[in-house]
Amino acid sequence: MTTKMVPLATHHLDAVWQIEQAAHAFPWSESMVRAEPSKRACNYALTVDDAVVGYCFGQLVAGEATLLNIAIDPQAQGKGYGKLLLDGFIEQMKAQQAEEIWLEVRASNTRAYHLYEALGFNEINRREGYYPAENGREDALIMTYMIM
Repeated sequence: MTTKMVPLATHHLDAVWQIEQAAHAFPWSESMVRAEPSKRACNYALTVDDAVVGYCFGQLVAGEATLLNIAIDPQAQGKGYGKLLLDGFIEQMKAQQAEEIWLEVRASNTRAYHLYEALGFNEINRREGYYPAENGREDALIMTYMIM
């Protein structure tokens, strides 16, 4: 079994769109997933034997990286792929001279929160009522990772 993190390419997008819908209660729109990336984009796919099991969308502007979206196929969760993908994203940002990485996570997404925390992200703020939720709105926790 060969696991690789590779730059996200057009041929990955059908799988990414399927995972986006399966992994998120409020997924990005298909047009957002398939949009032509900007030159600041840092988008990656995680593949196992060339099949996409996860992806992340990010950007890097003036030394500040933002992780915009990350997901692992629900059928592949619990196997360490999320950690592998996030570690890979951090390493890519270090290689591109990022000074810090920012992300937001739903307050209810405790699995993701604990993964981010375990990899060195720190919660620094909260956006109240930021995300749509089943019963109204839910808070976004803002986290940052300082690259030394």
